[in-house]
Amino acid sequence: MQGHGYGGTPALRYRYRVAGCVLLVAHLLAVGWLALRPLTAPWVTAAHLEPFASLRADLALGPWEAVRAIGSGVLPLAPLGVLLPWARGRVAASSLGSLTRTVFTAAMISLGLQVVQSGVLGQVLDVDALLLDVTGVALTHLAVVPAVRARLRRKADGERPAARLPEEAPQGLTPTIPRVRIAP
Repeated sequence: MQGHGYGGTPALRYRYRVAGCVLLVAHLLAVGWLALRPLTAPWVTAAHLEPFASLRADLALGPWEAVRAIGSGVLPLAPLGVLLPWARGRVAASSLGSLTRTVFTAAMISLGLQVVQSGVLGQVLDVDALLLDVTGVALTHLAVVPAVRARLRRKADGERPAARLPEEAPQGLTPTIPRVRIAP
């Protein structure tokens, strides 16, 4: 039977995948709870639908305020860059395909969160928040996932047996006789 390209027993791989799913759900619940709390504000601005408008406003506040504001936009969904591939449980996956799936899933989660958030008292729809969420997920994925997958692949290659005993050596192809078929 052929393995899936990563080491460990099936039970261990299953536990890692379940742990990833549990952490993913816990993170999404925490982010959802924090994002969907009503804010007490005397007035609320209109929705920010022009891309990069609120980023320009943040940059106009000064360097420290801009770092704080942009960082607070990048960090909430950034762990999804690691948790989504972990929950999927594949080590031998295409880097570009994994990044594409992760970023698309994070964009859909962020979009859904923004749409639901716009109905909460004191919260407004912000396109730049969506862009910052996706950027945080992509950066986290690129910084962590390829390195961890490469390490796990190397570890899995190290677990494979290096040499066979002489009695287990392959004997070659099975001889066949022309015009004689294999019985069903």
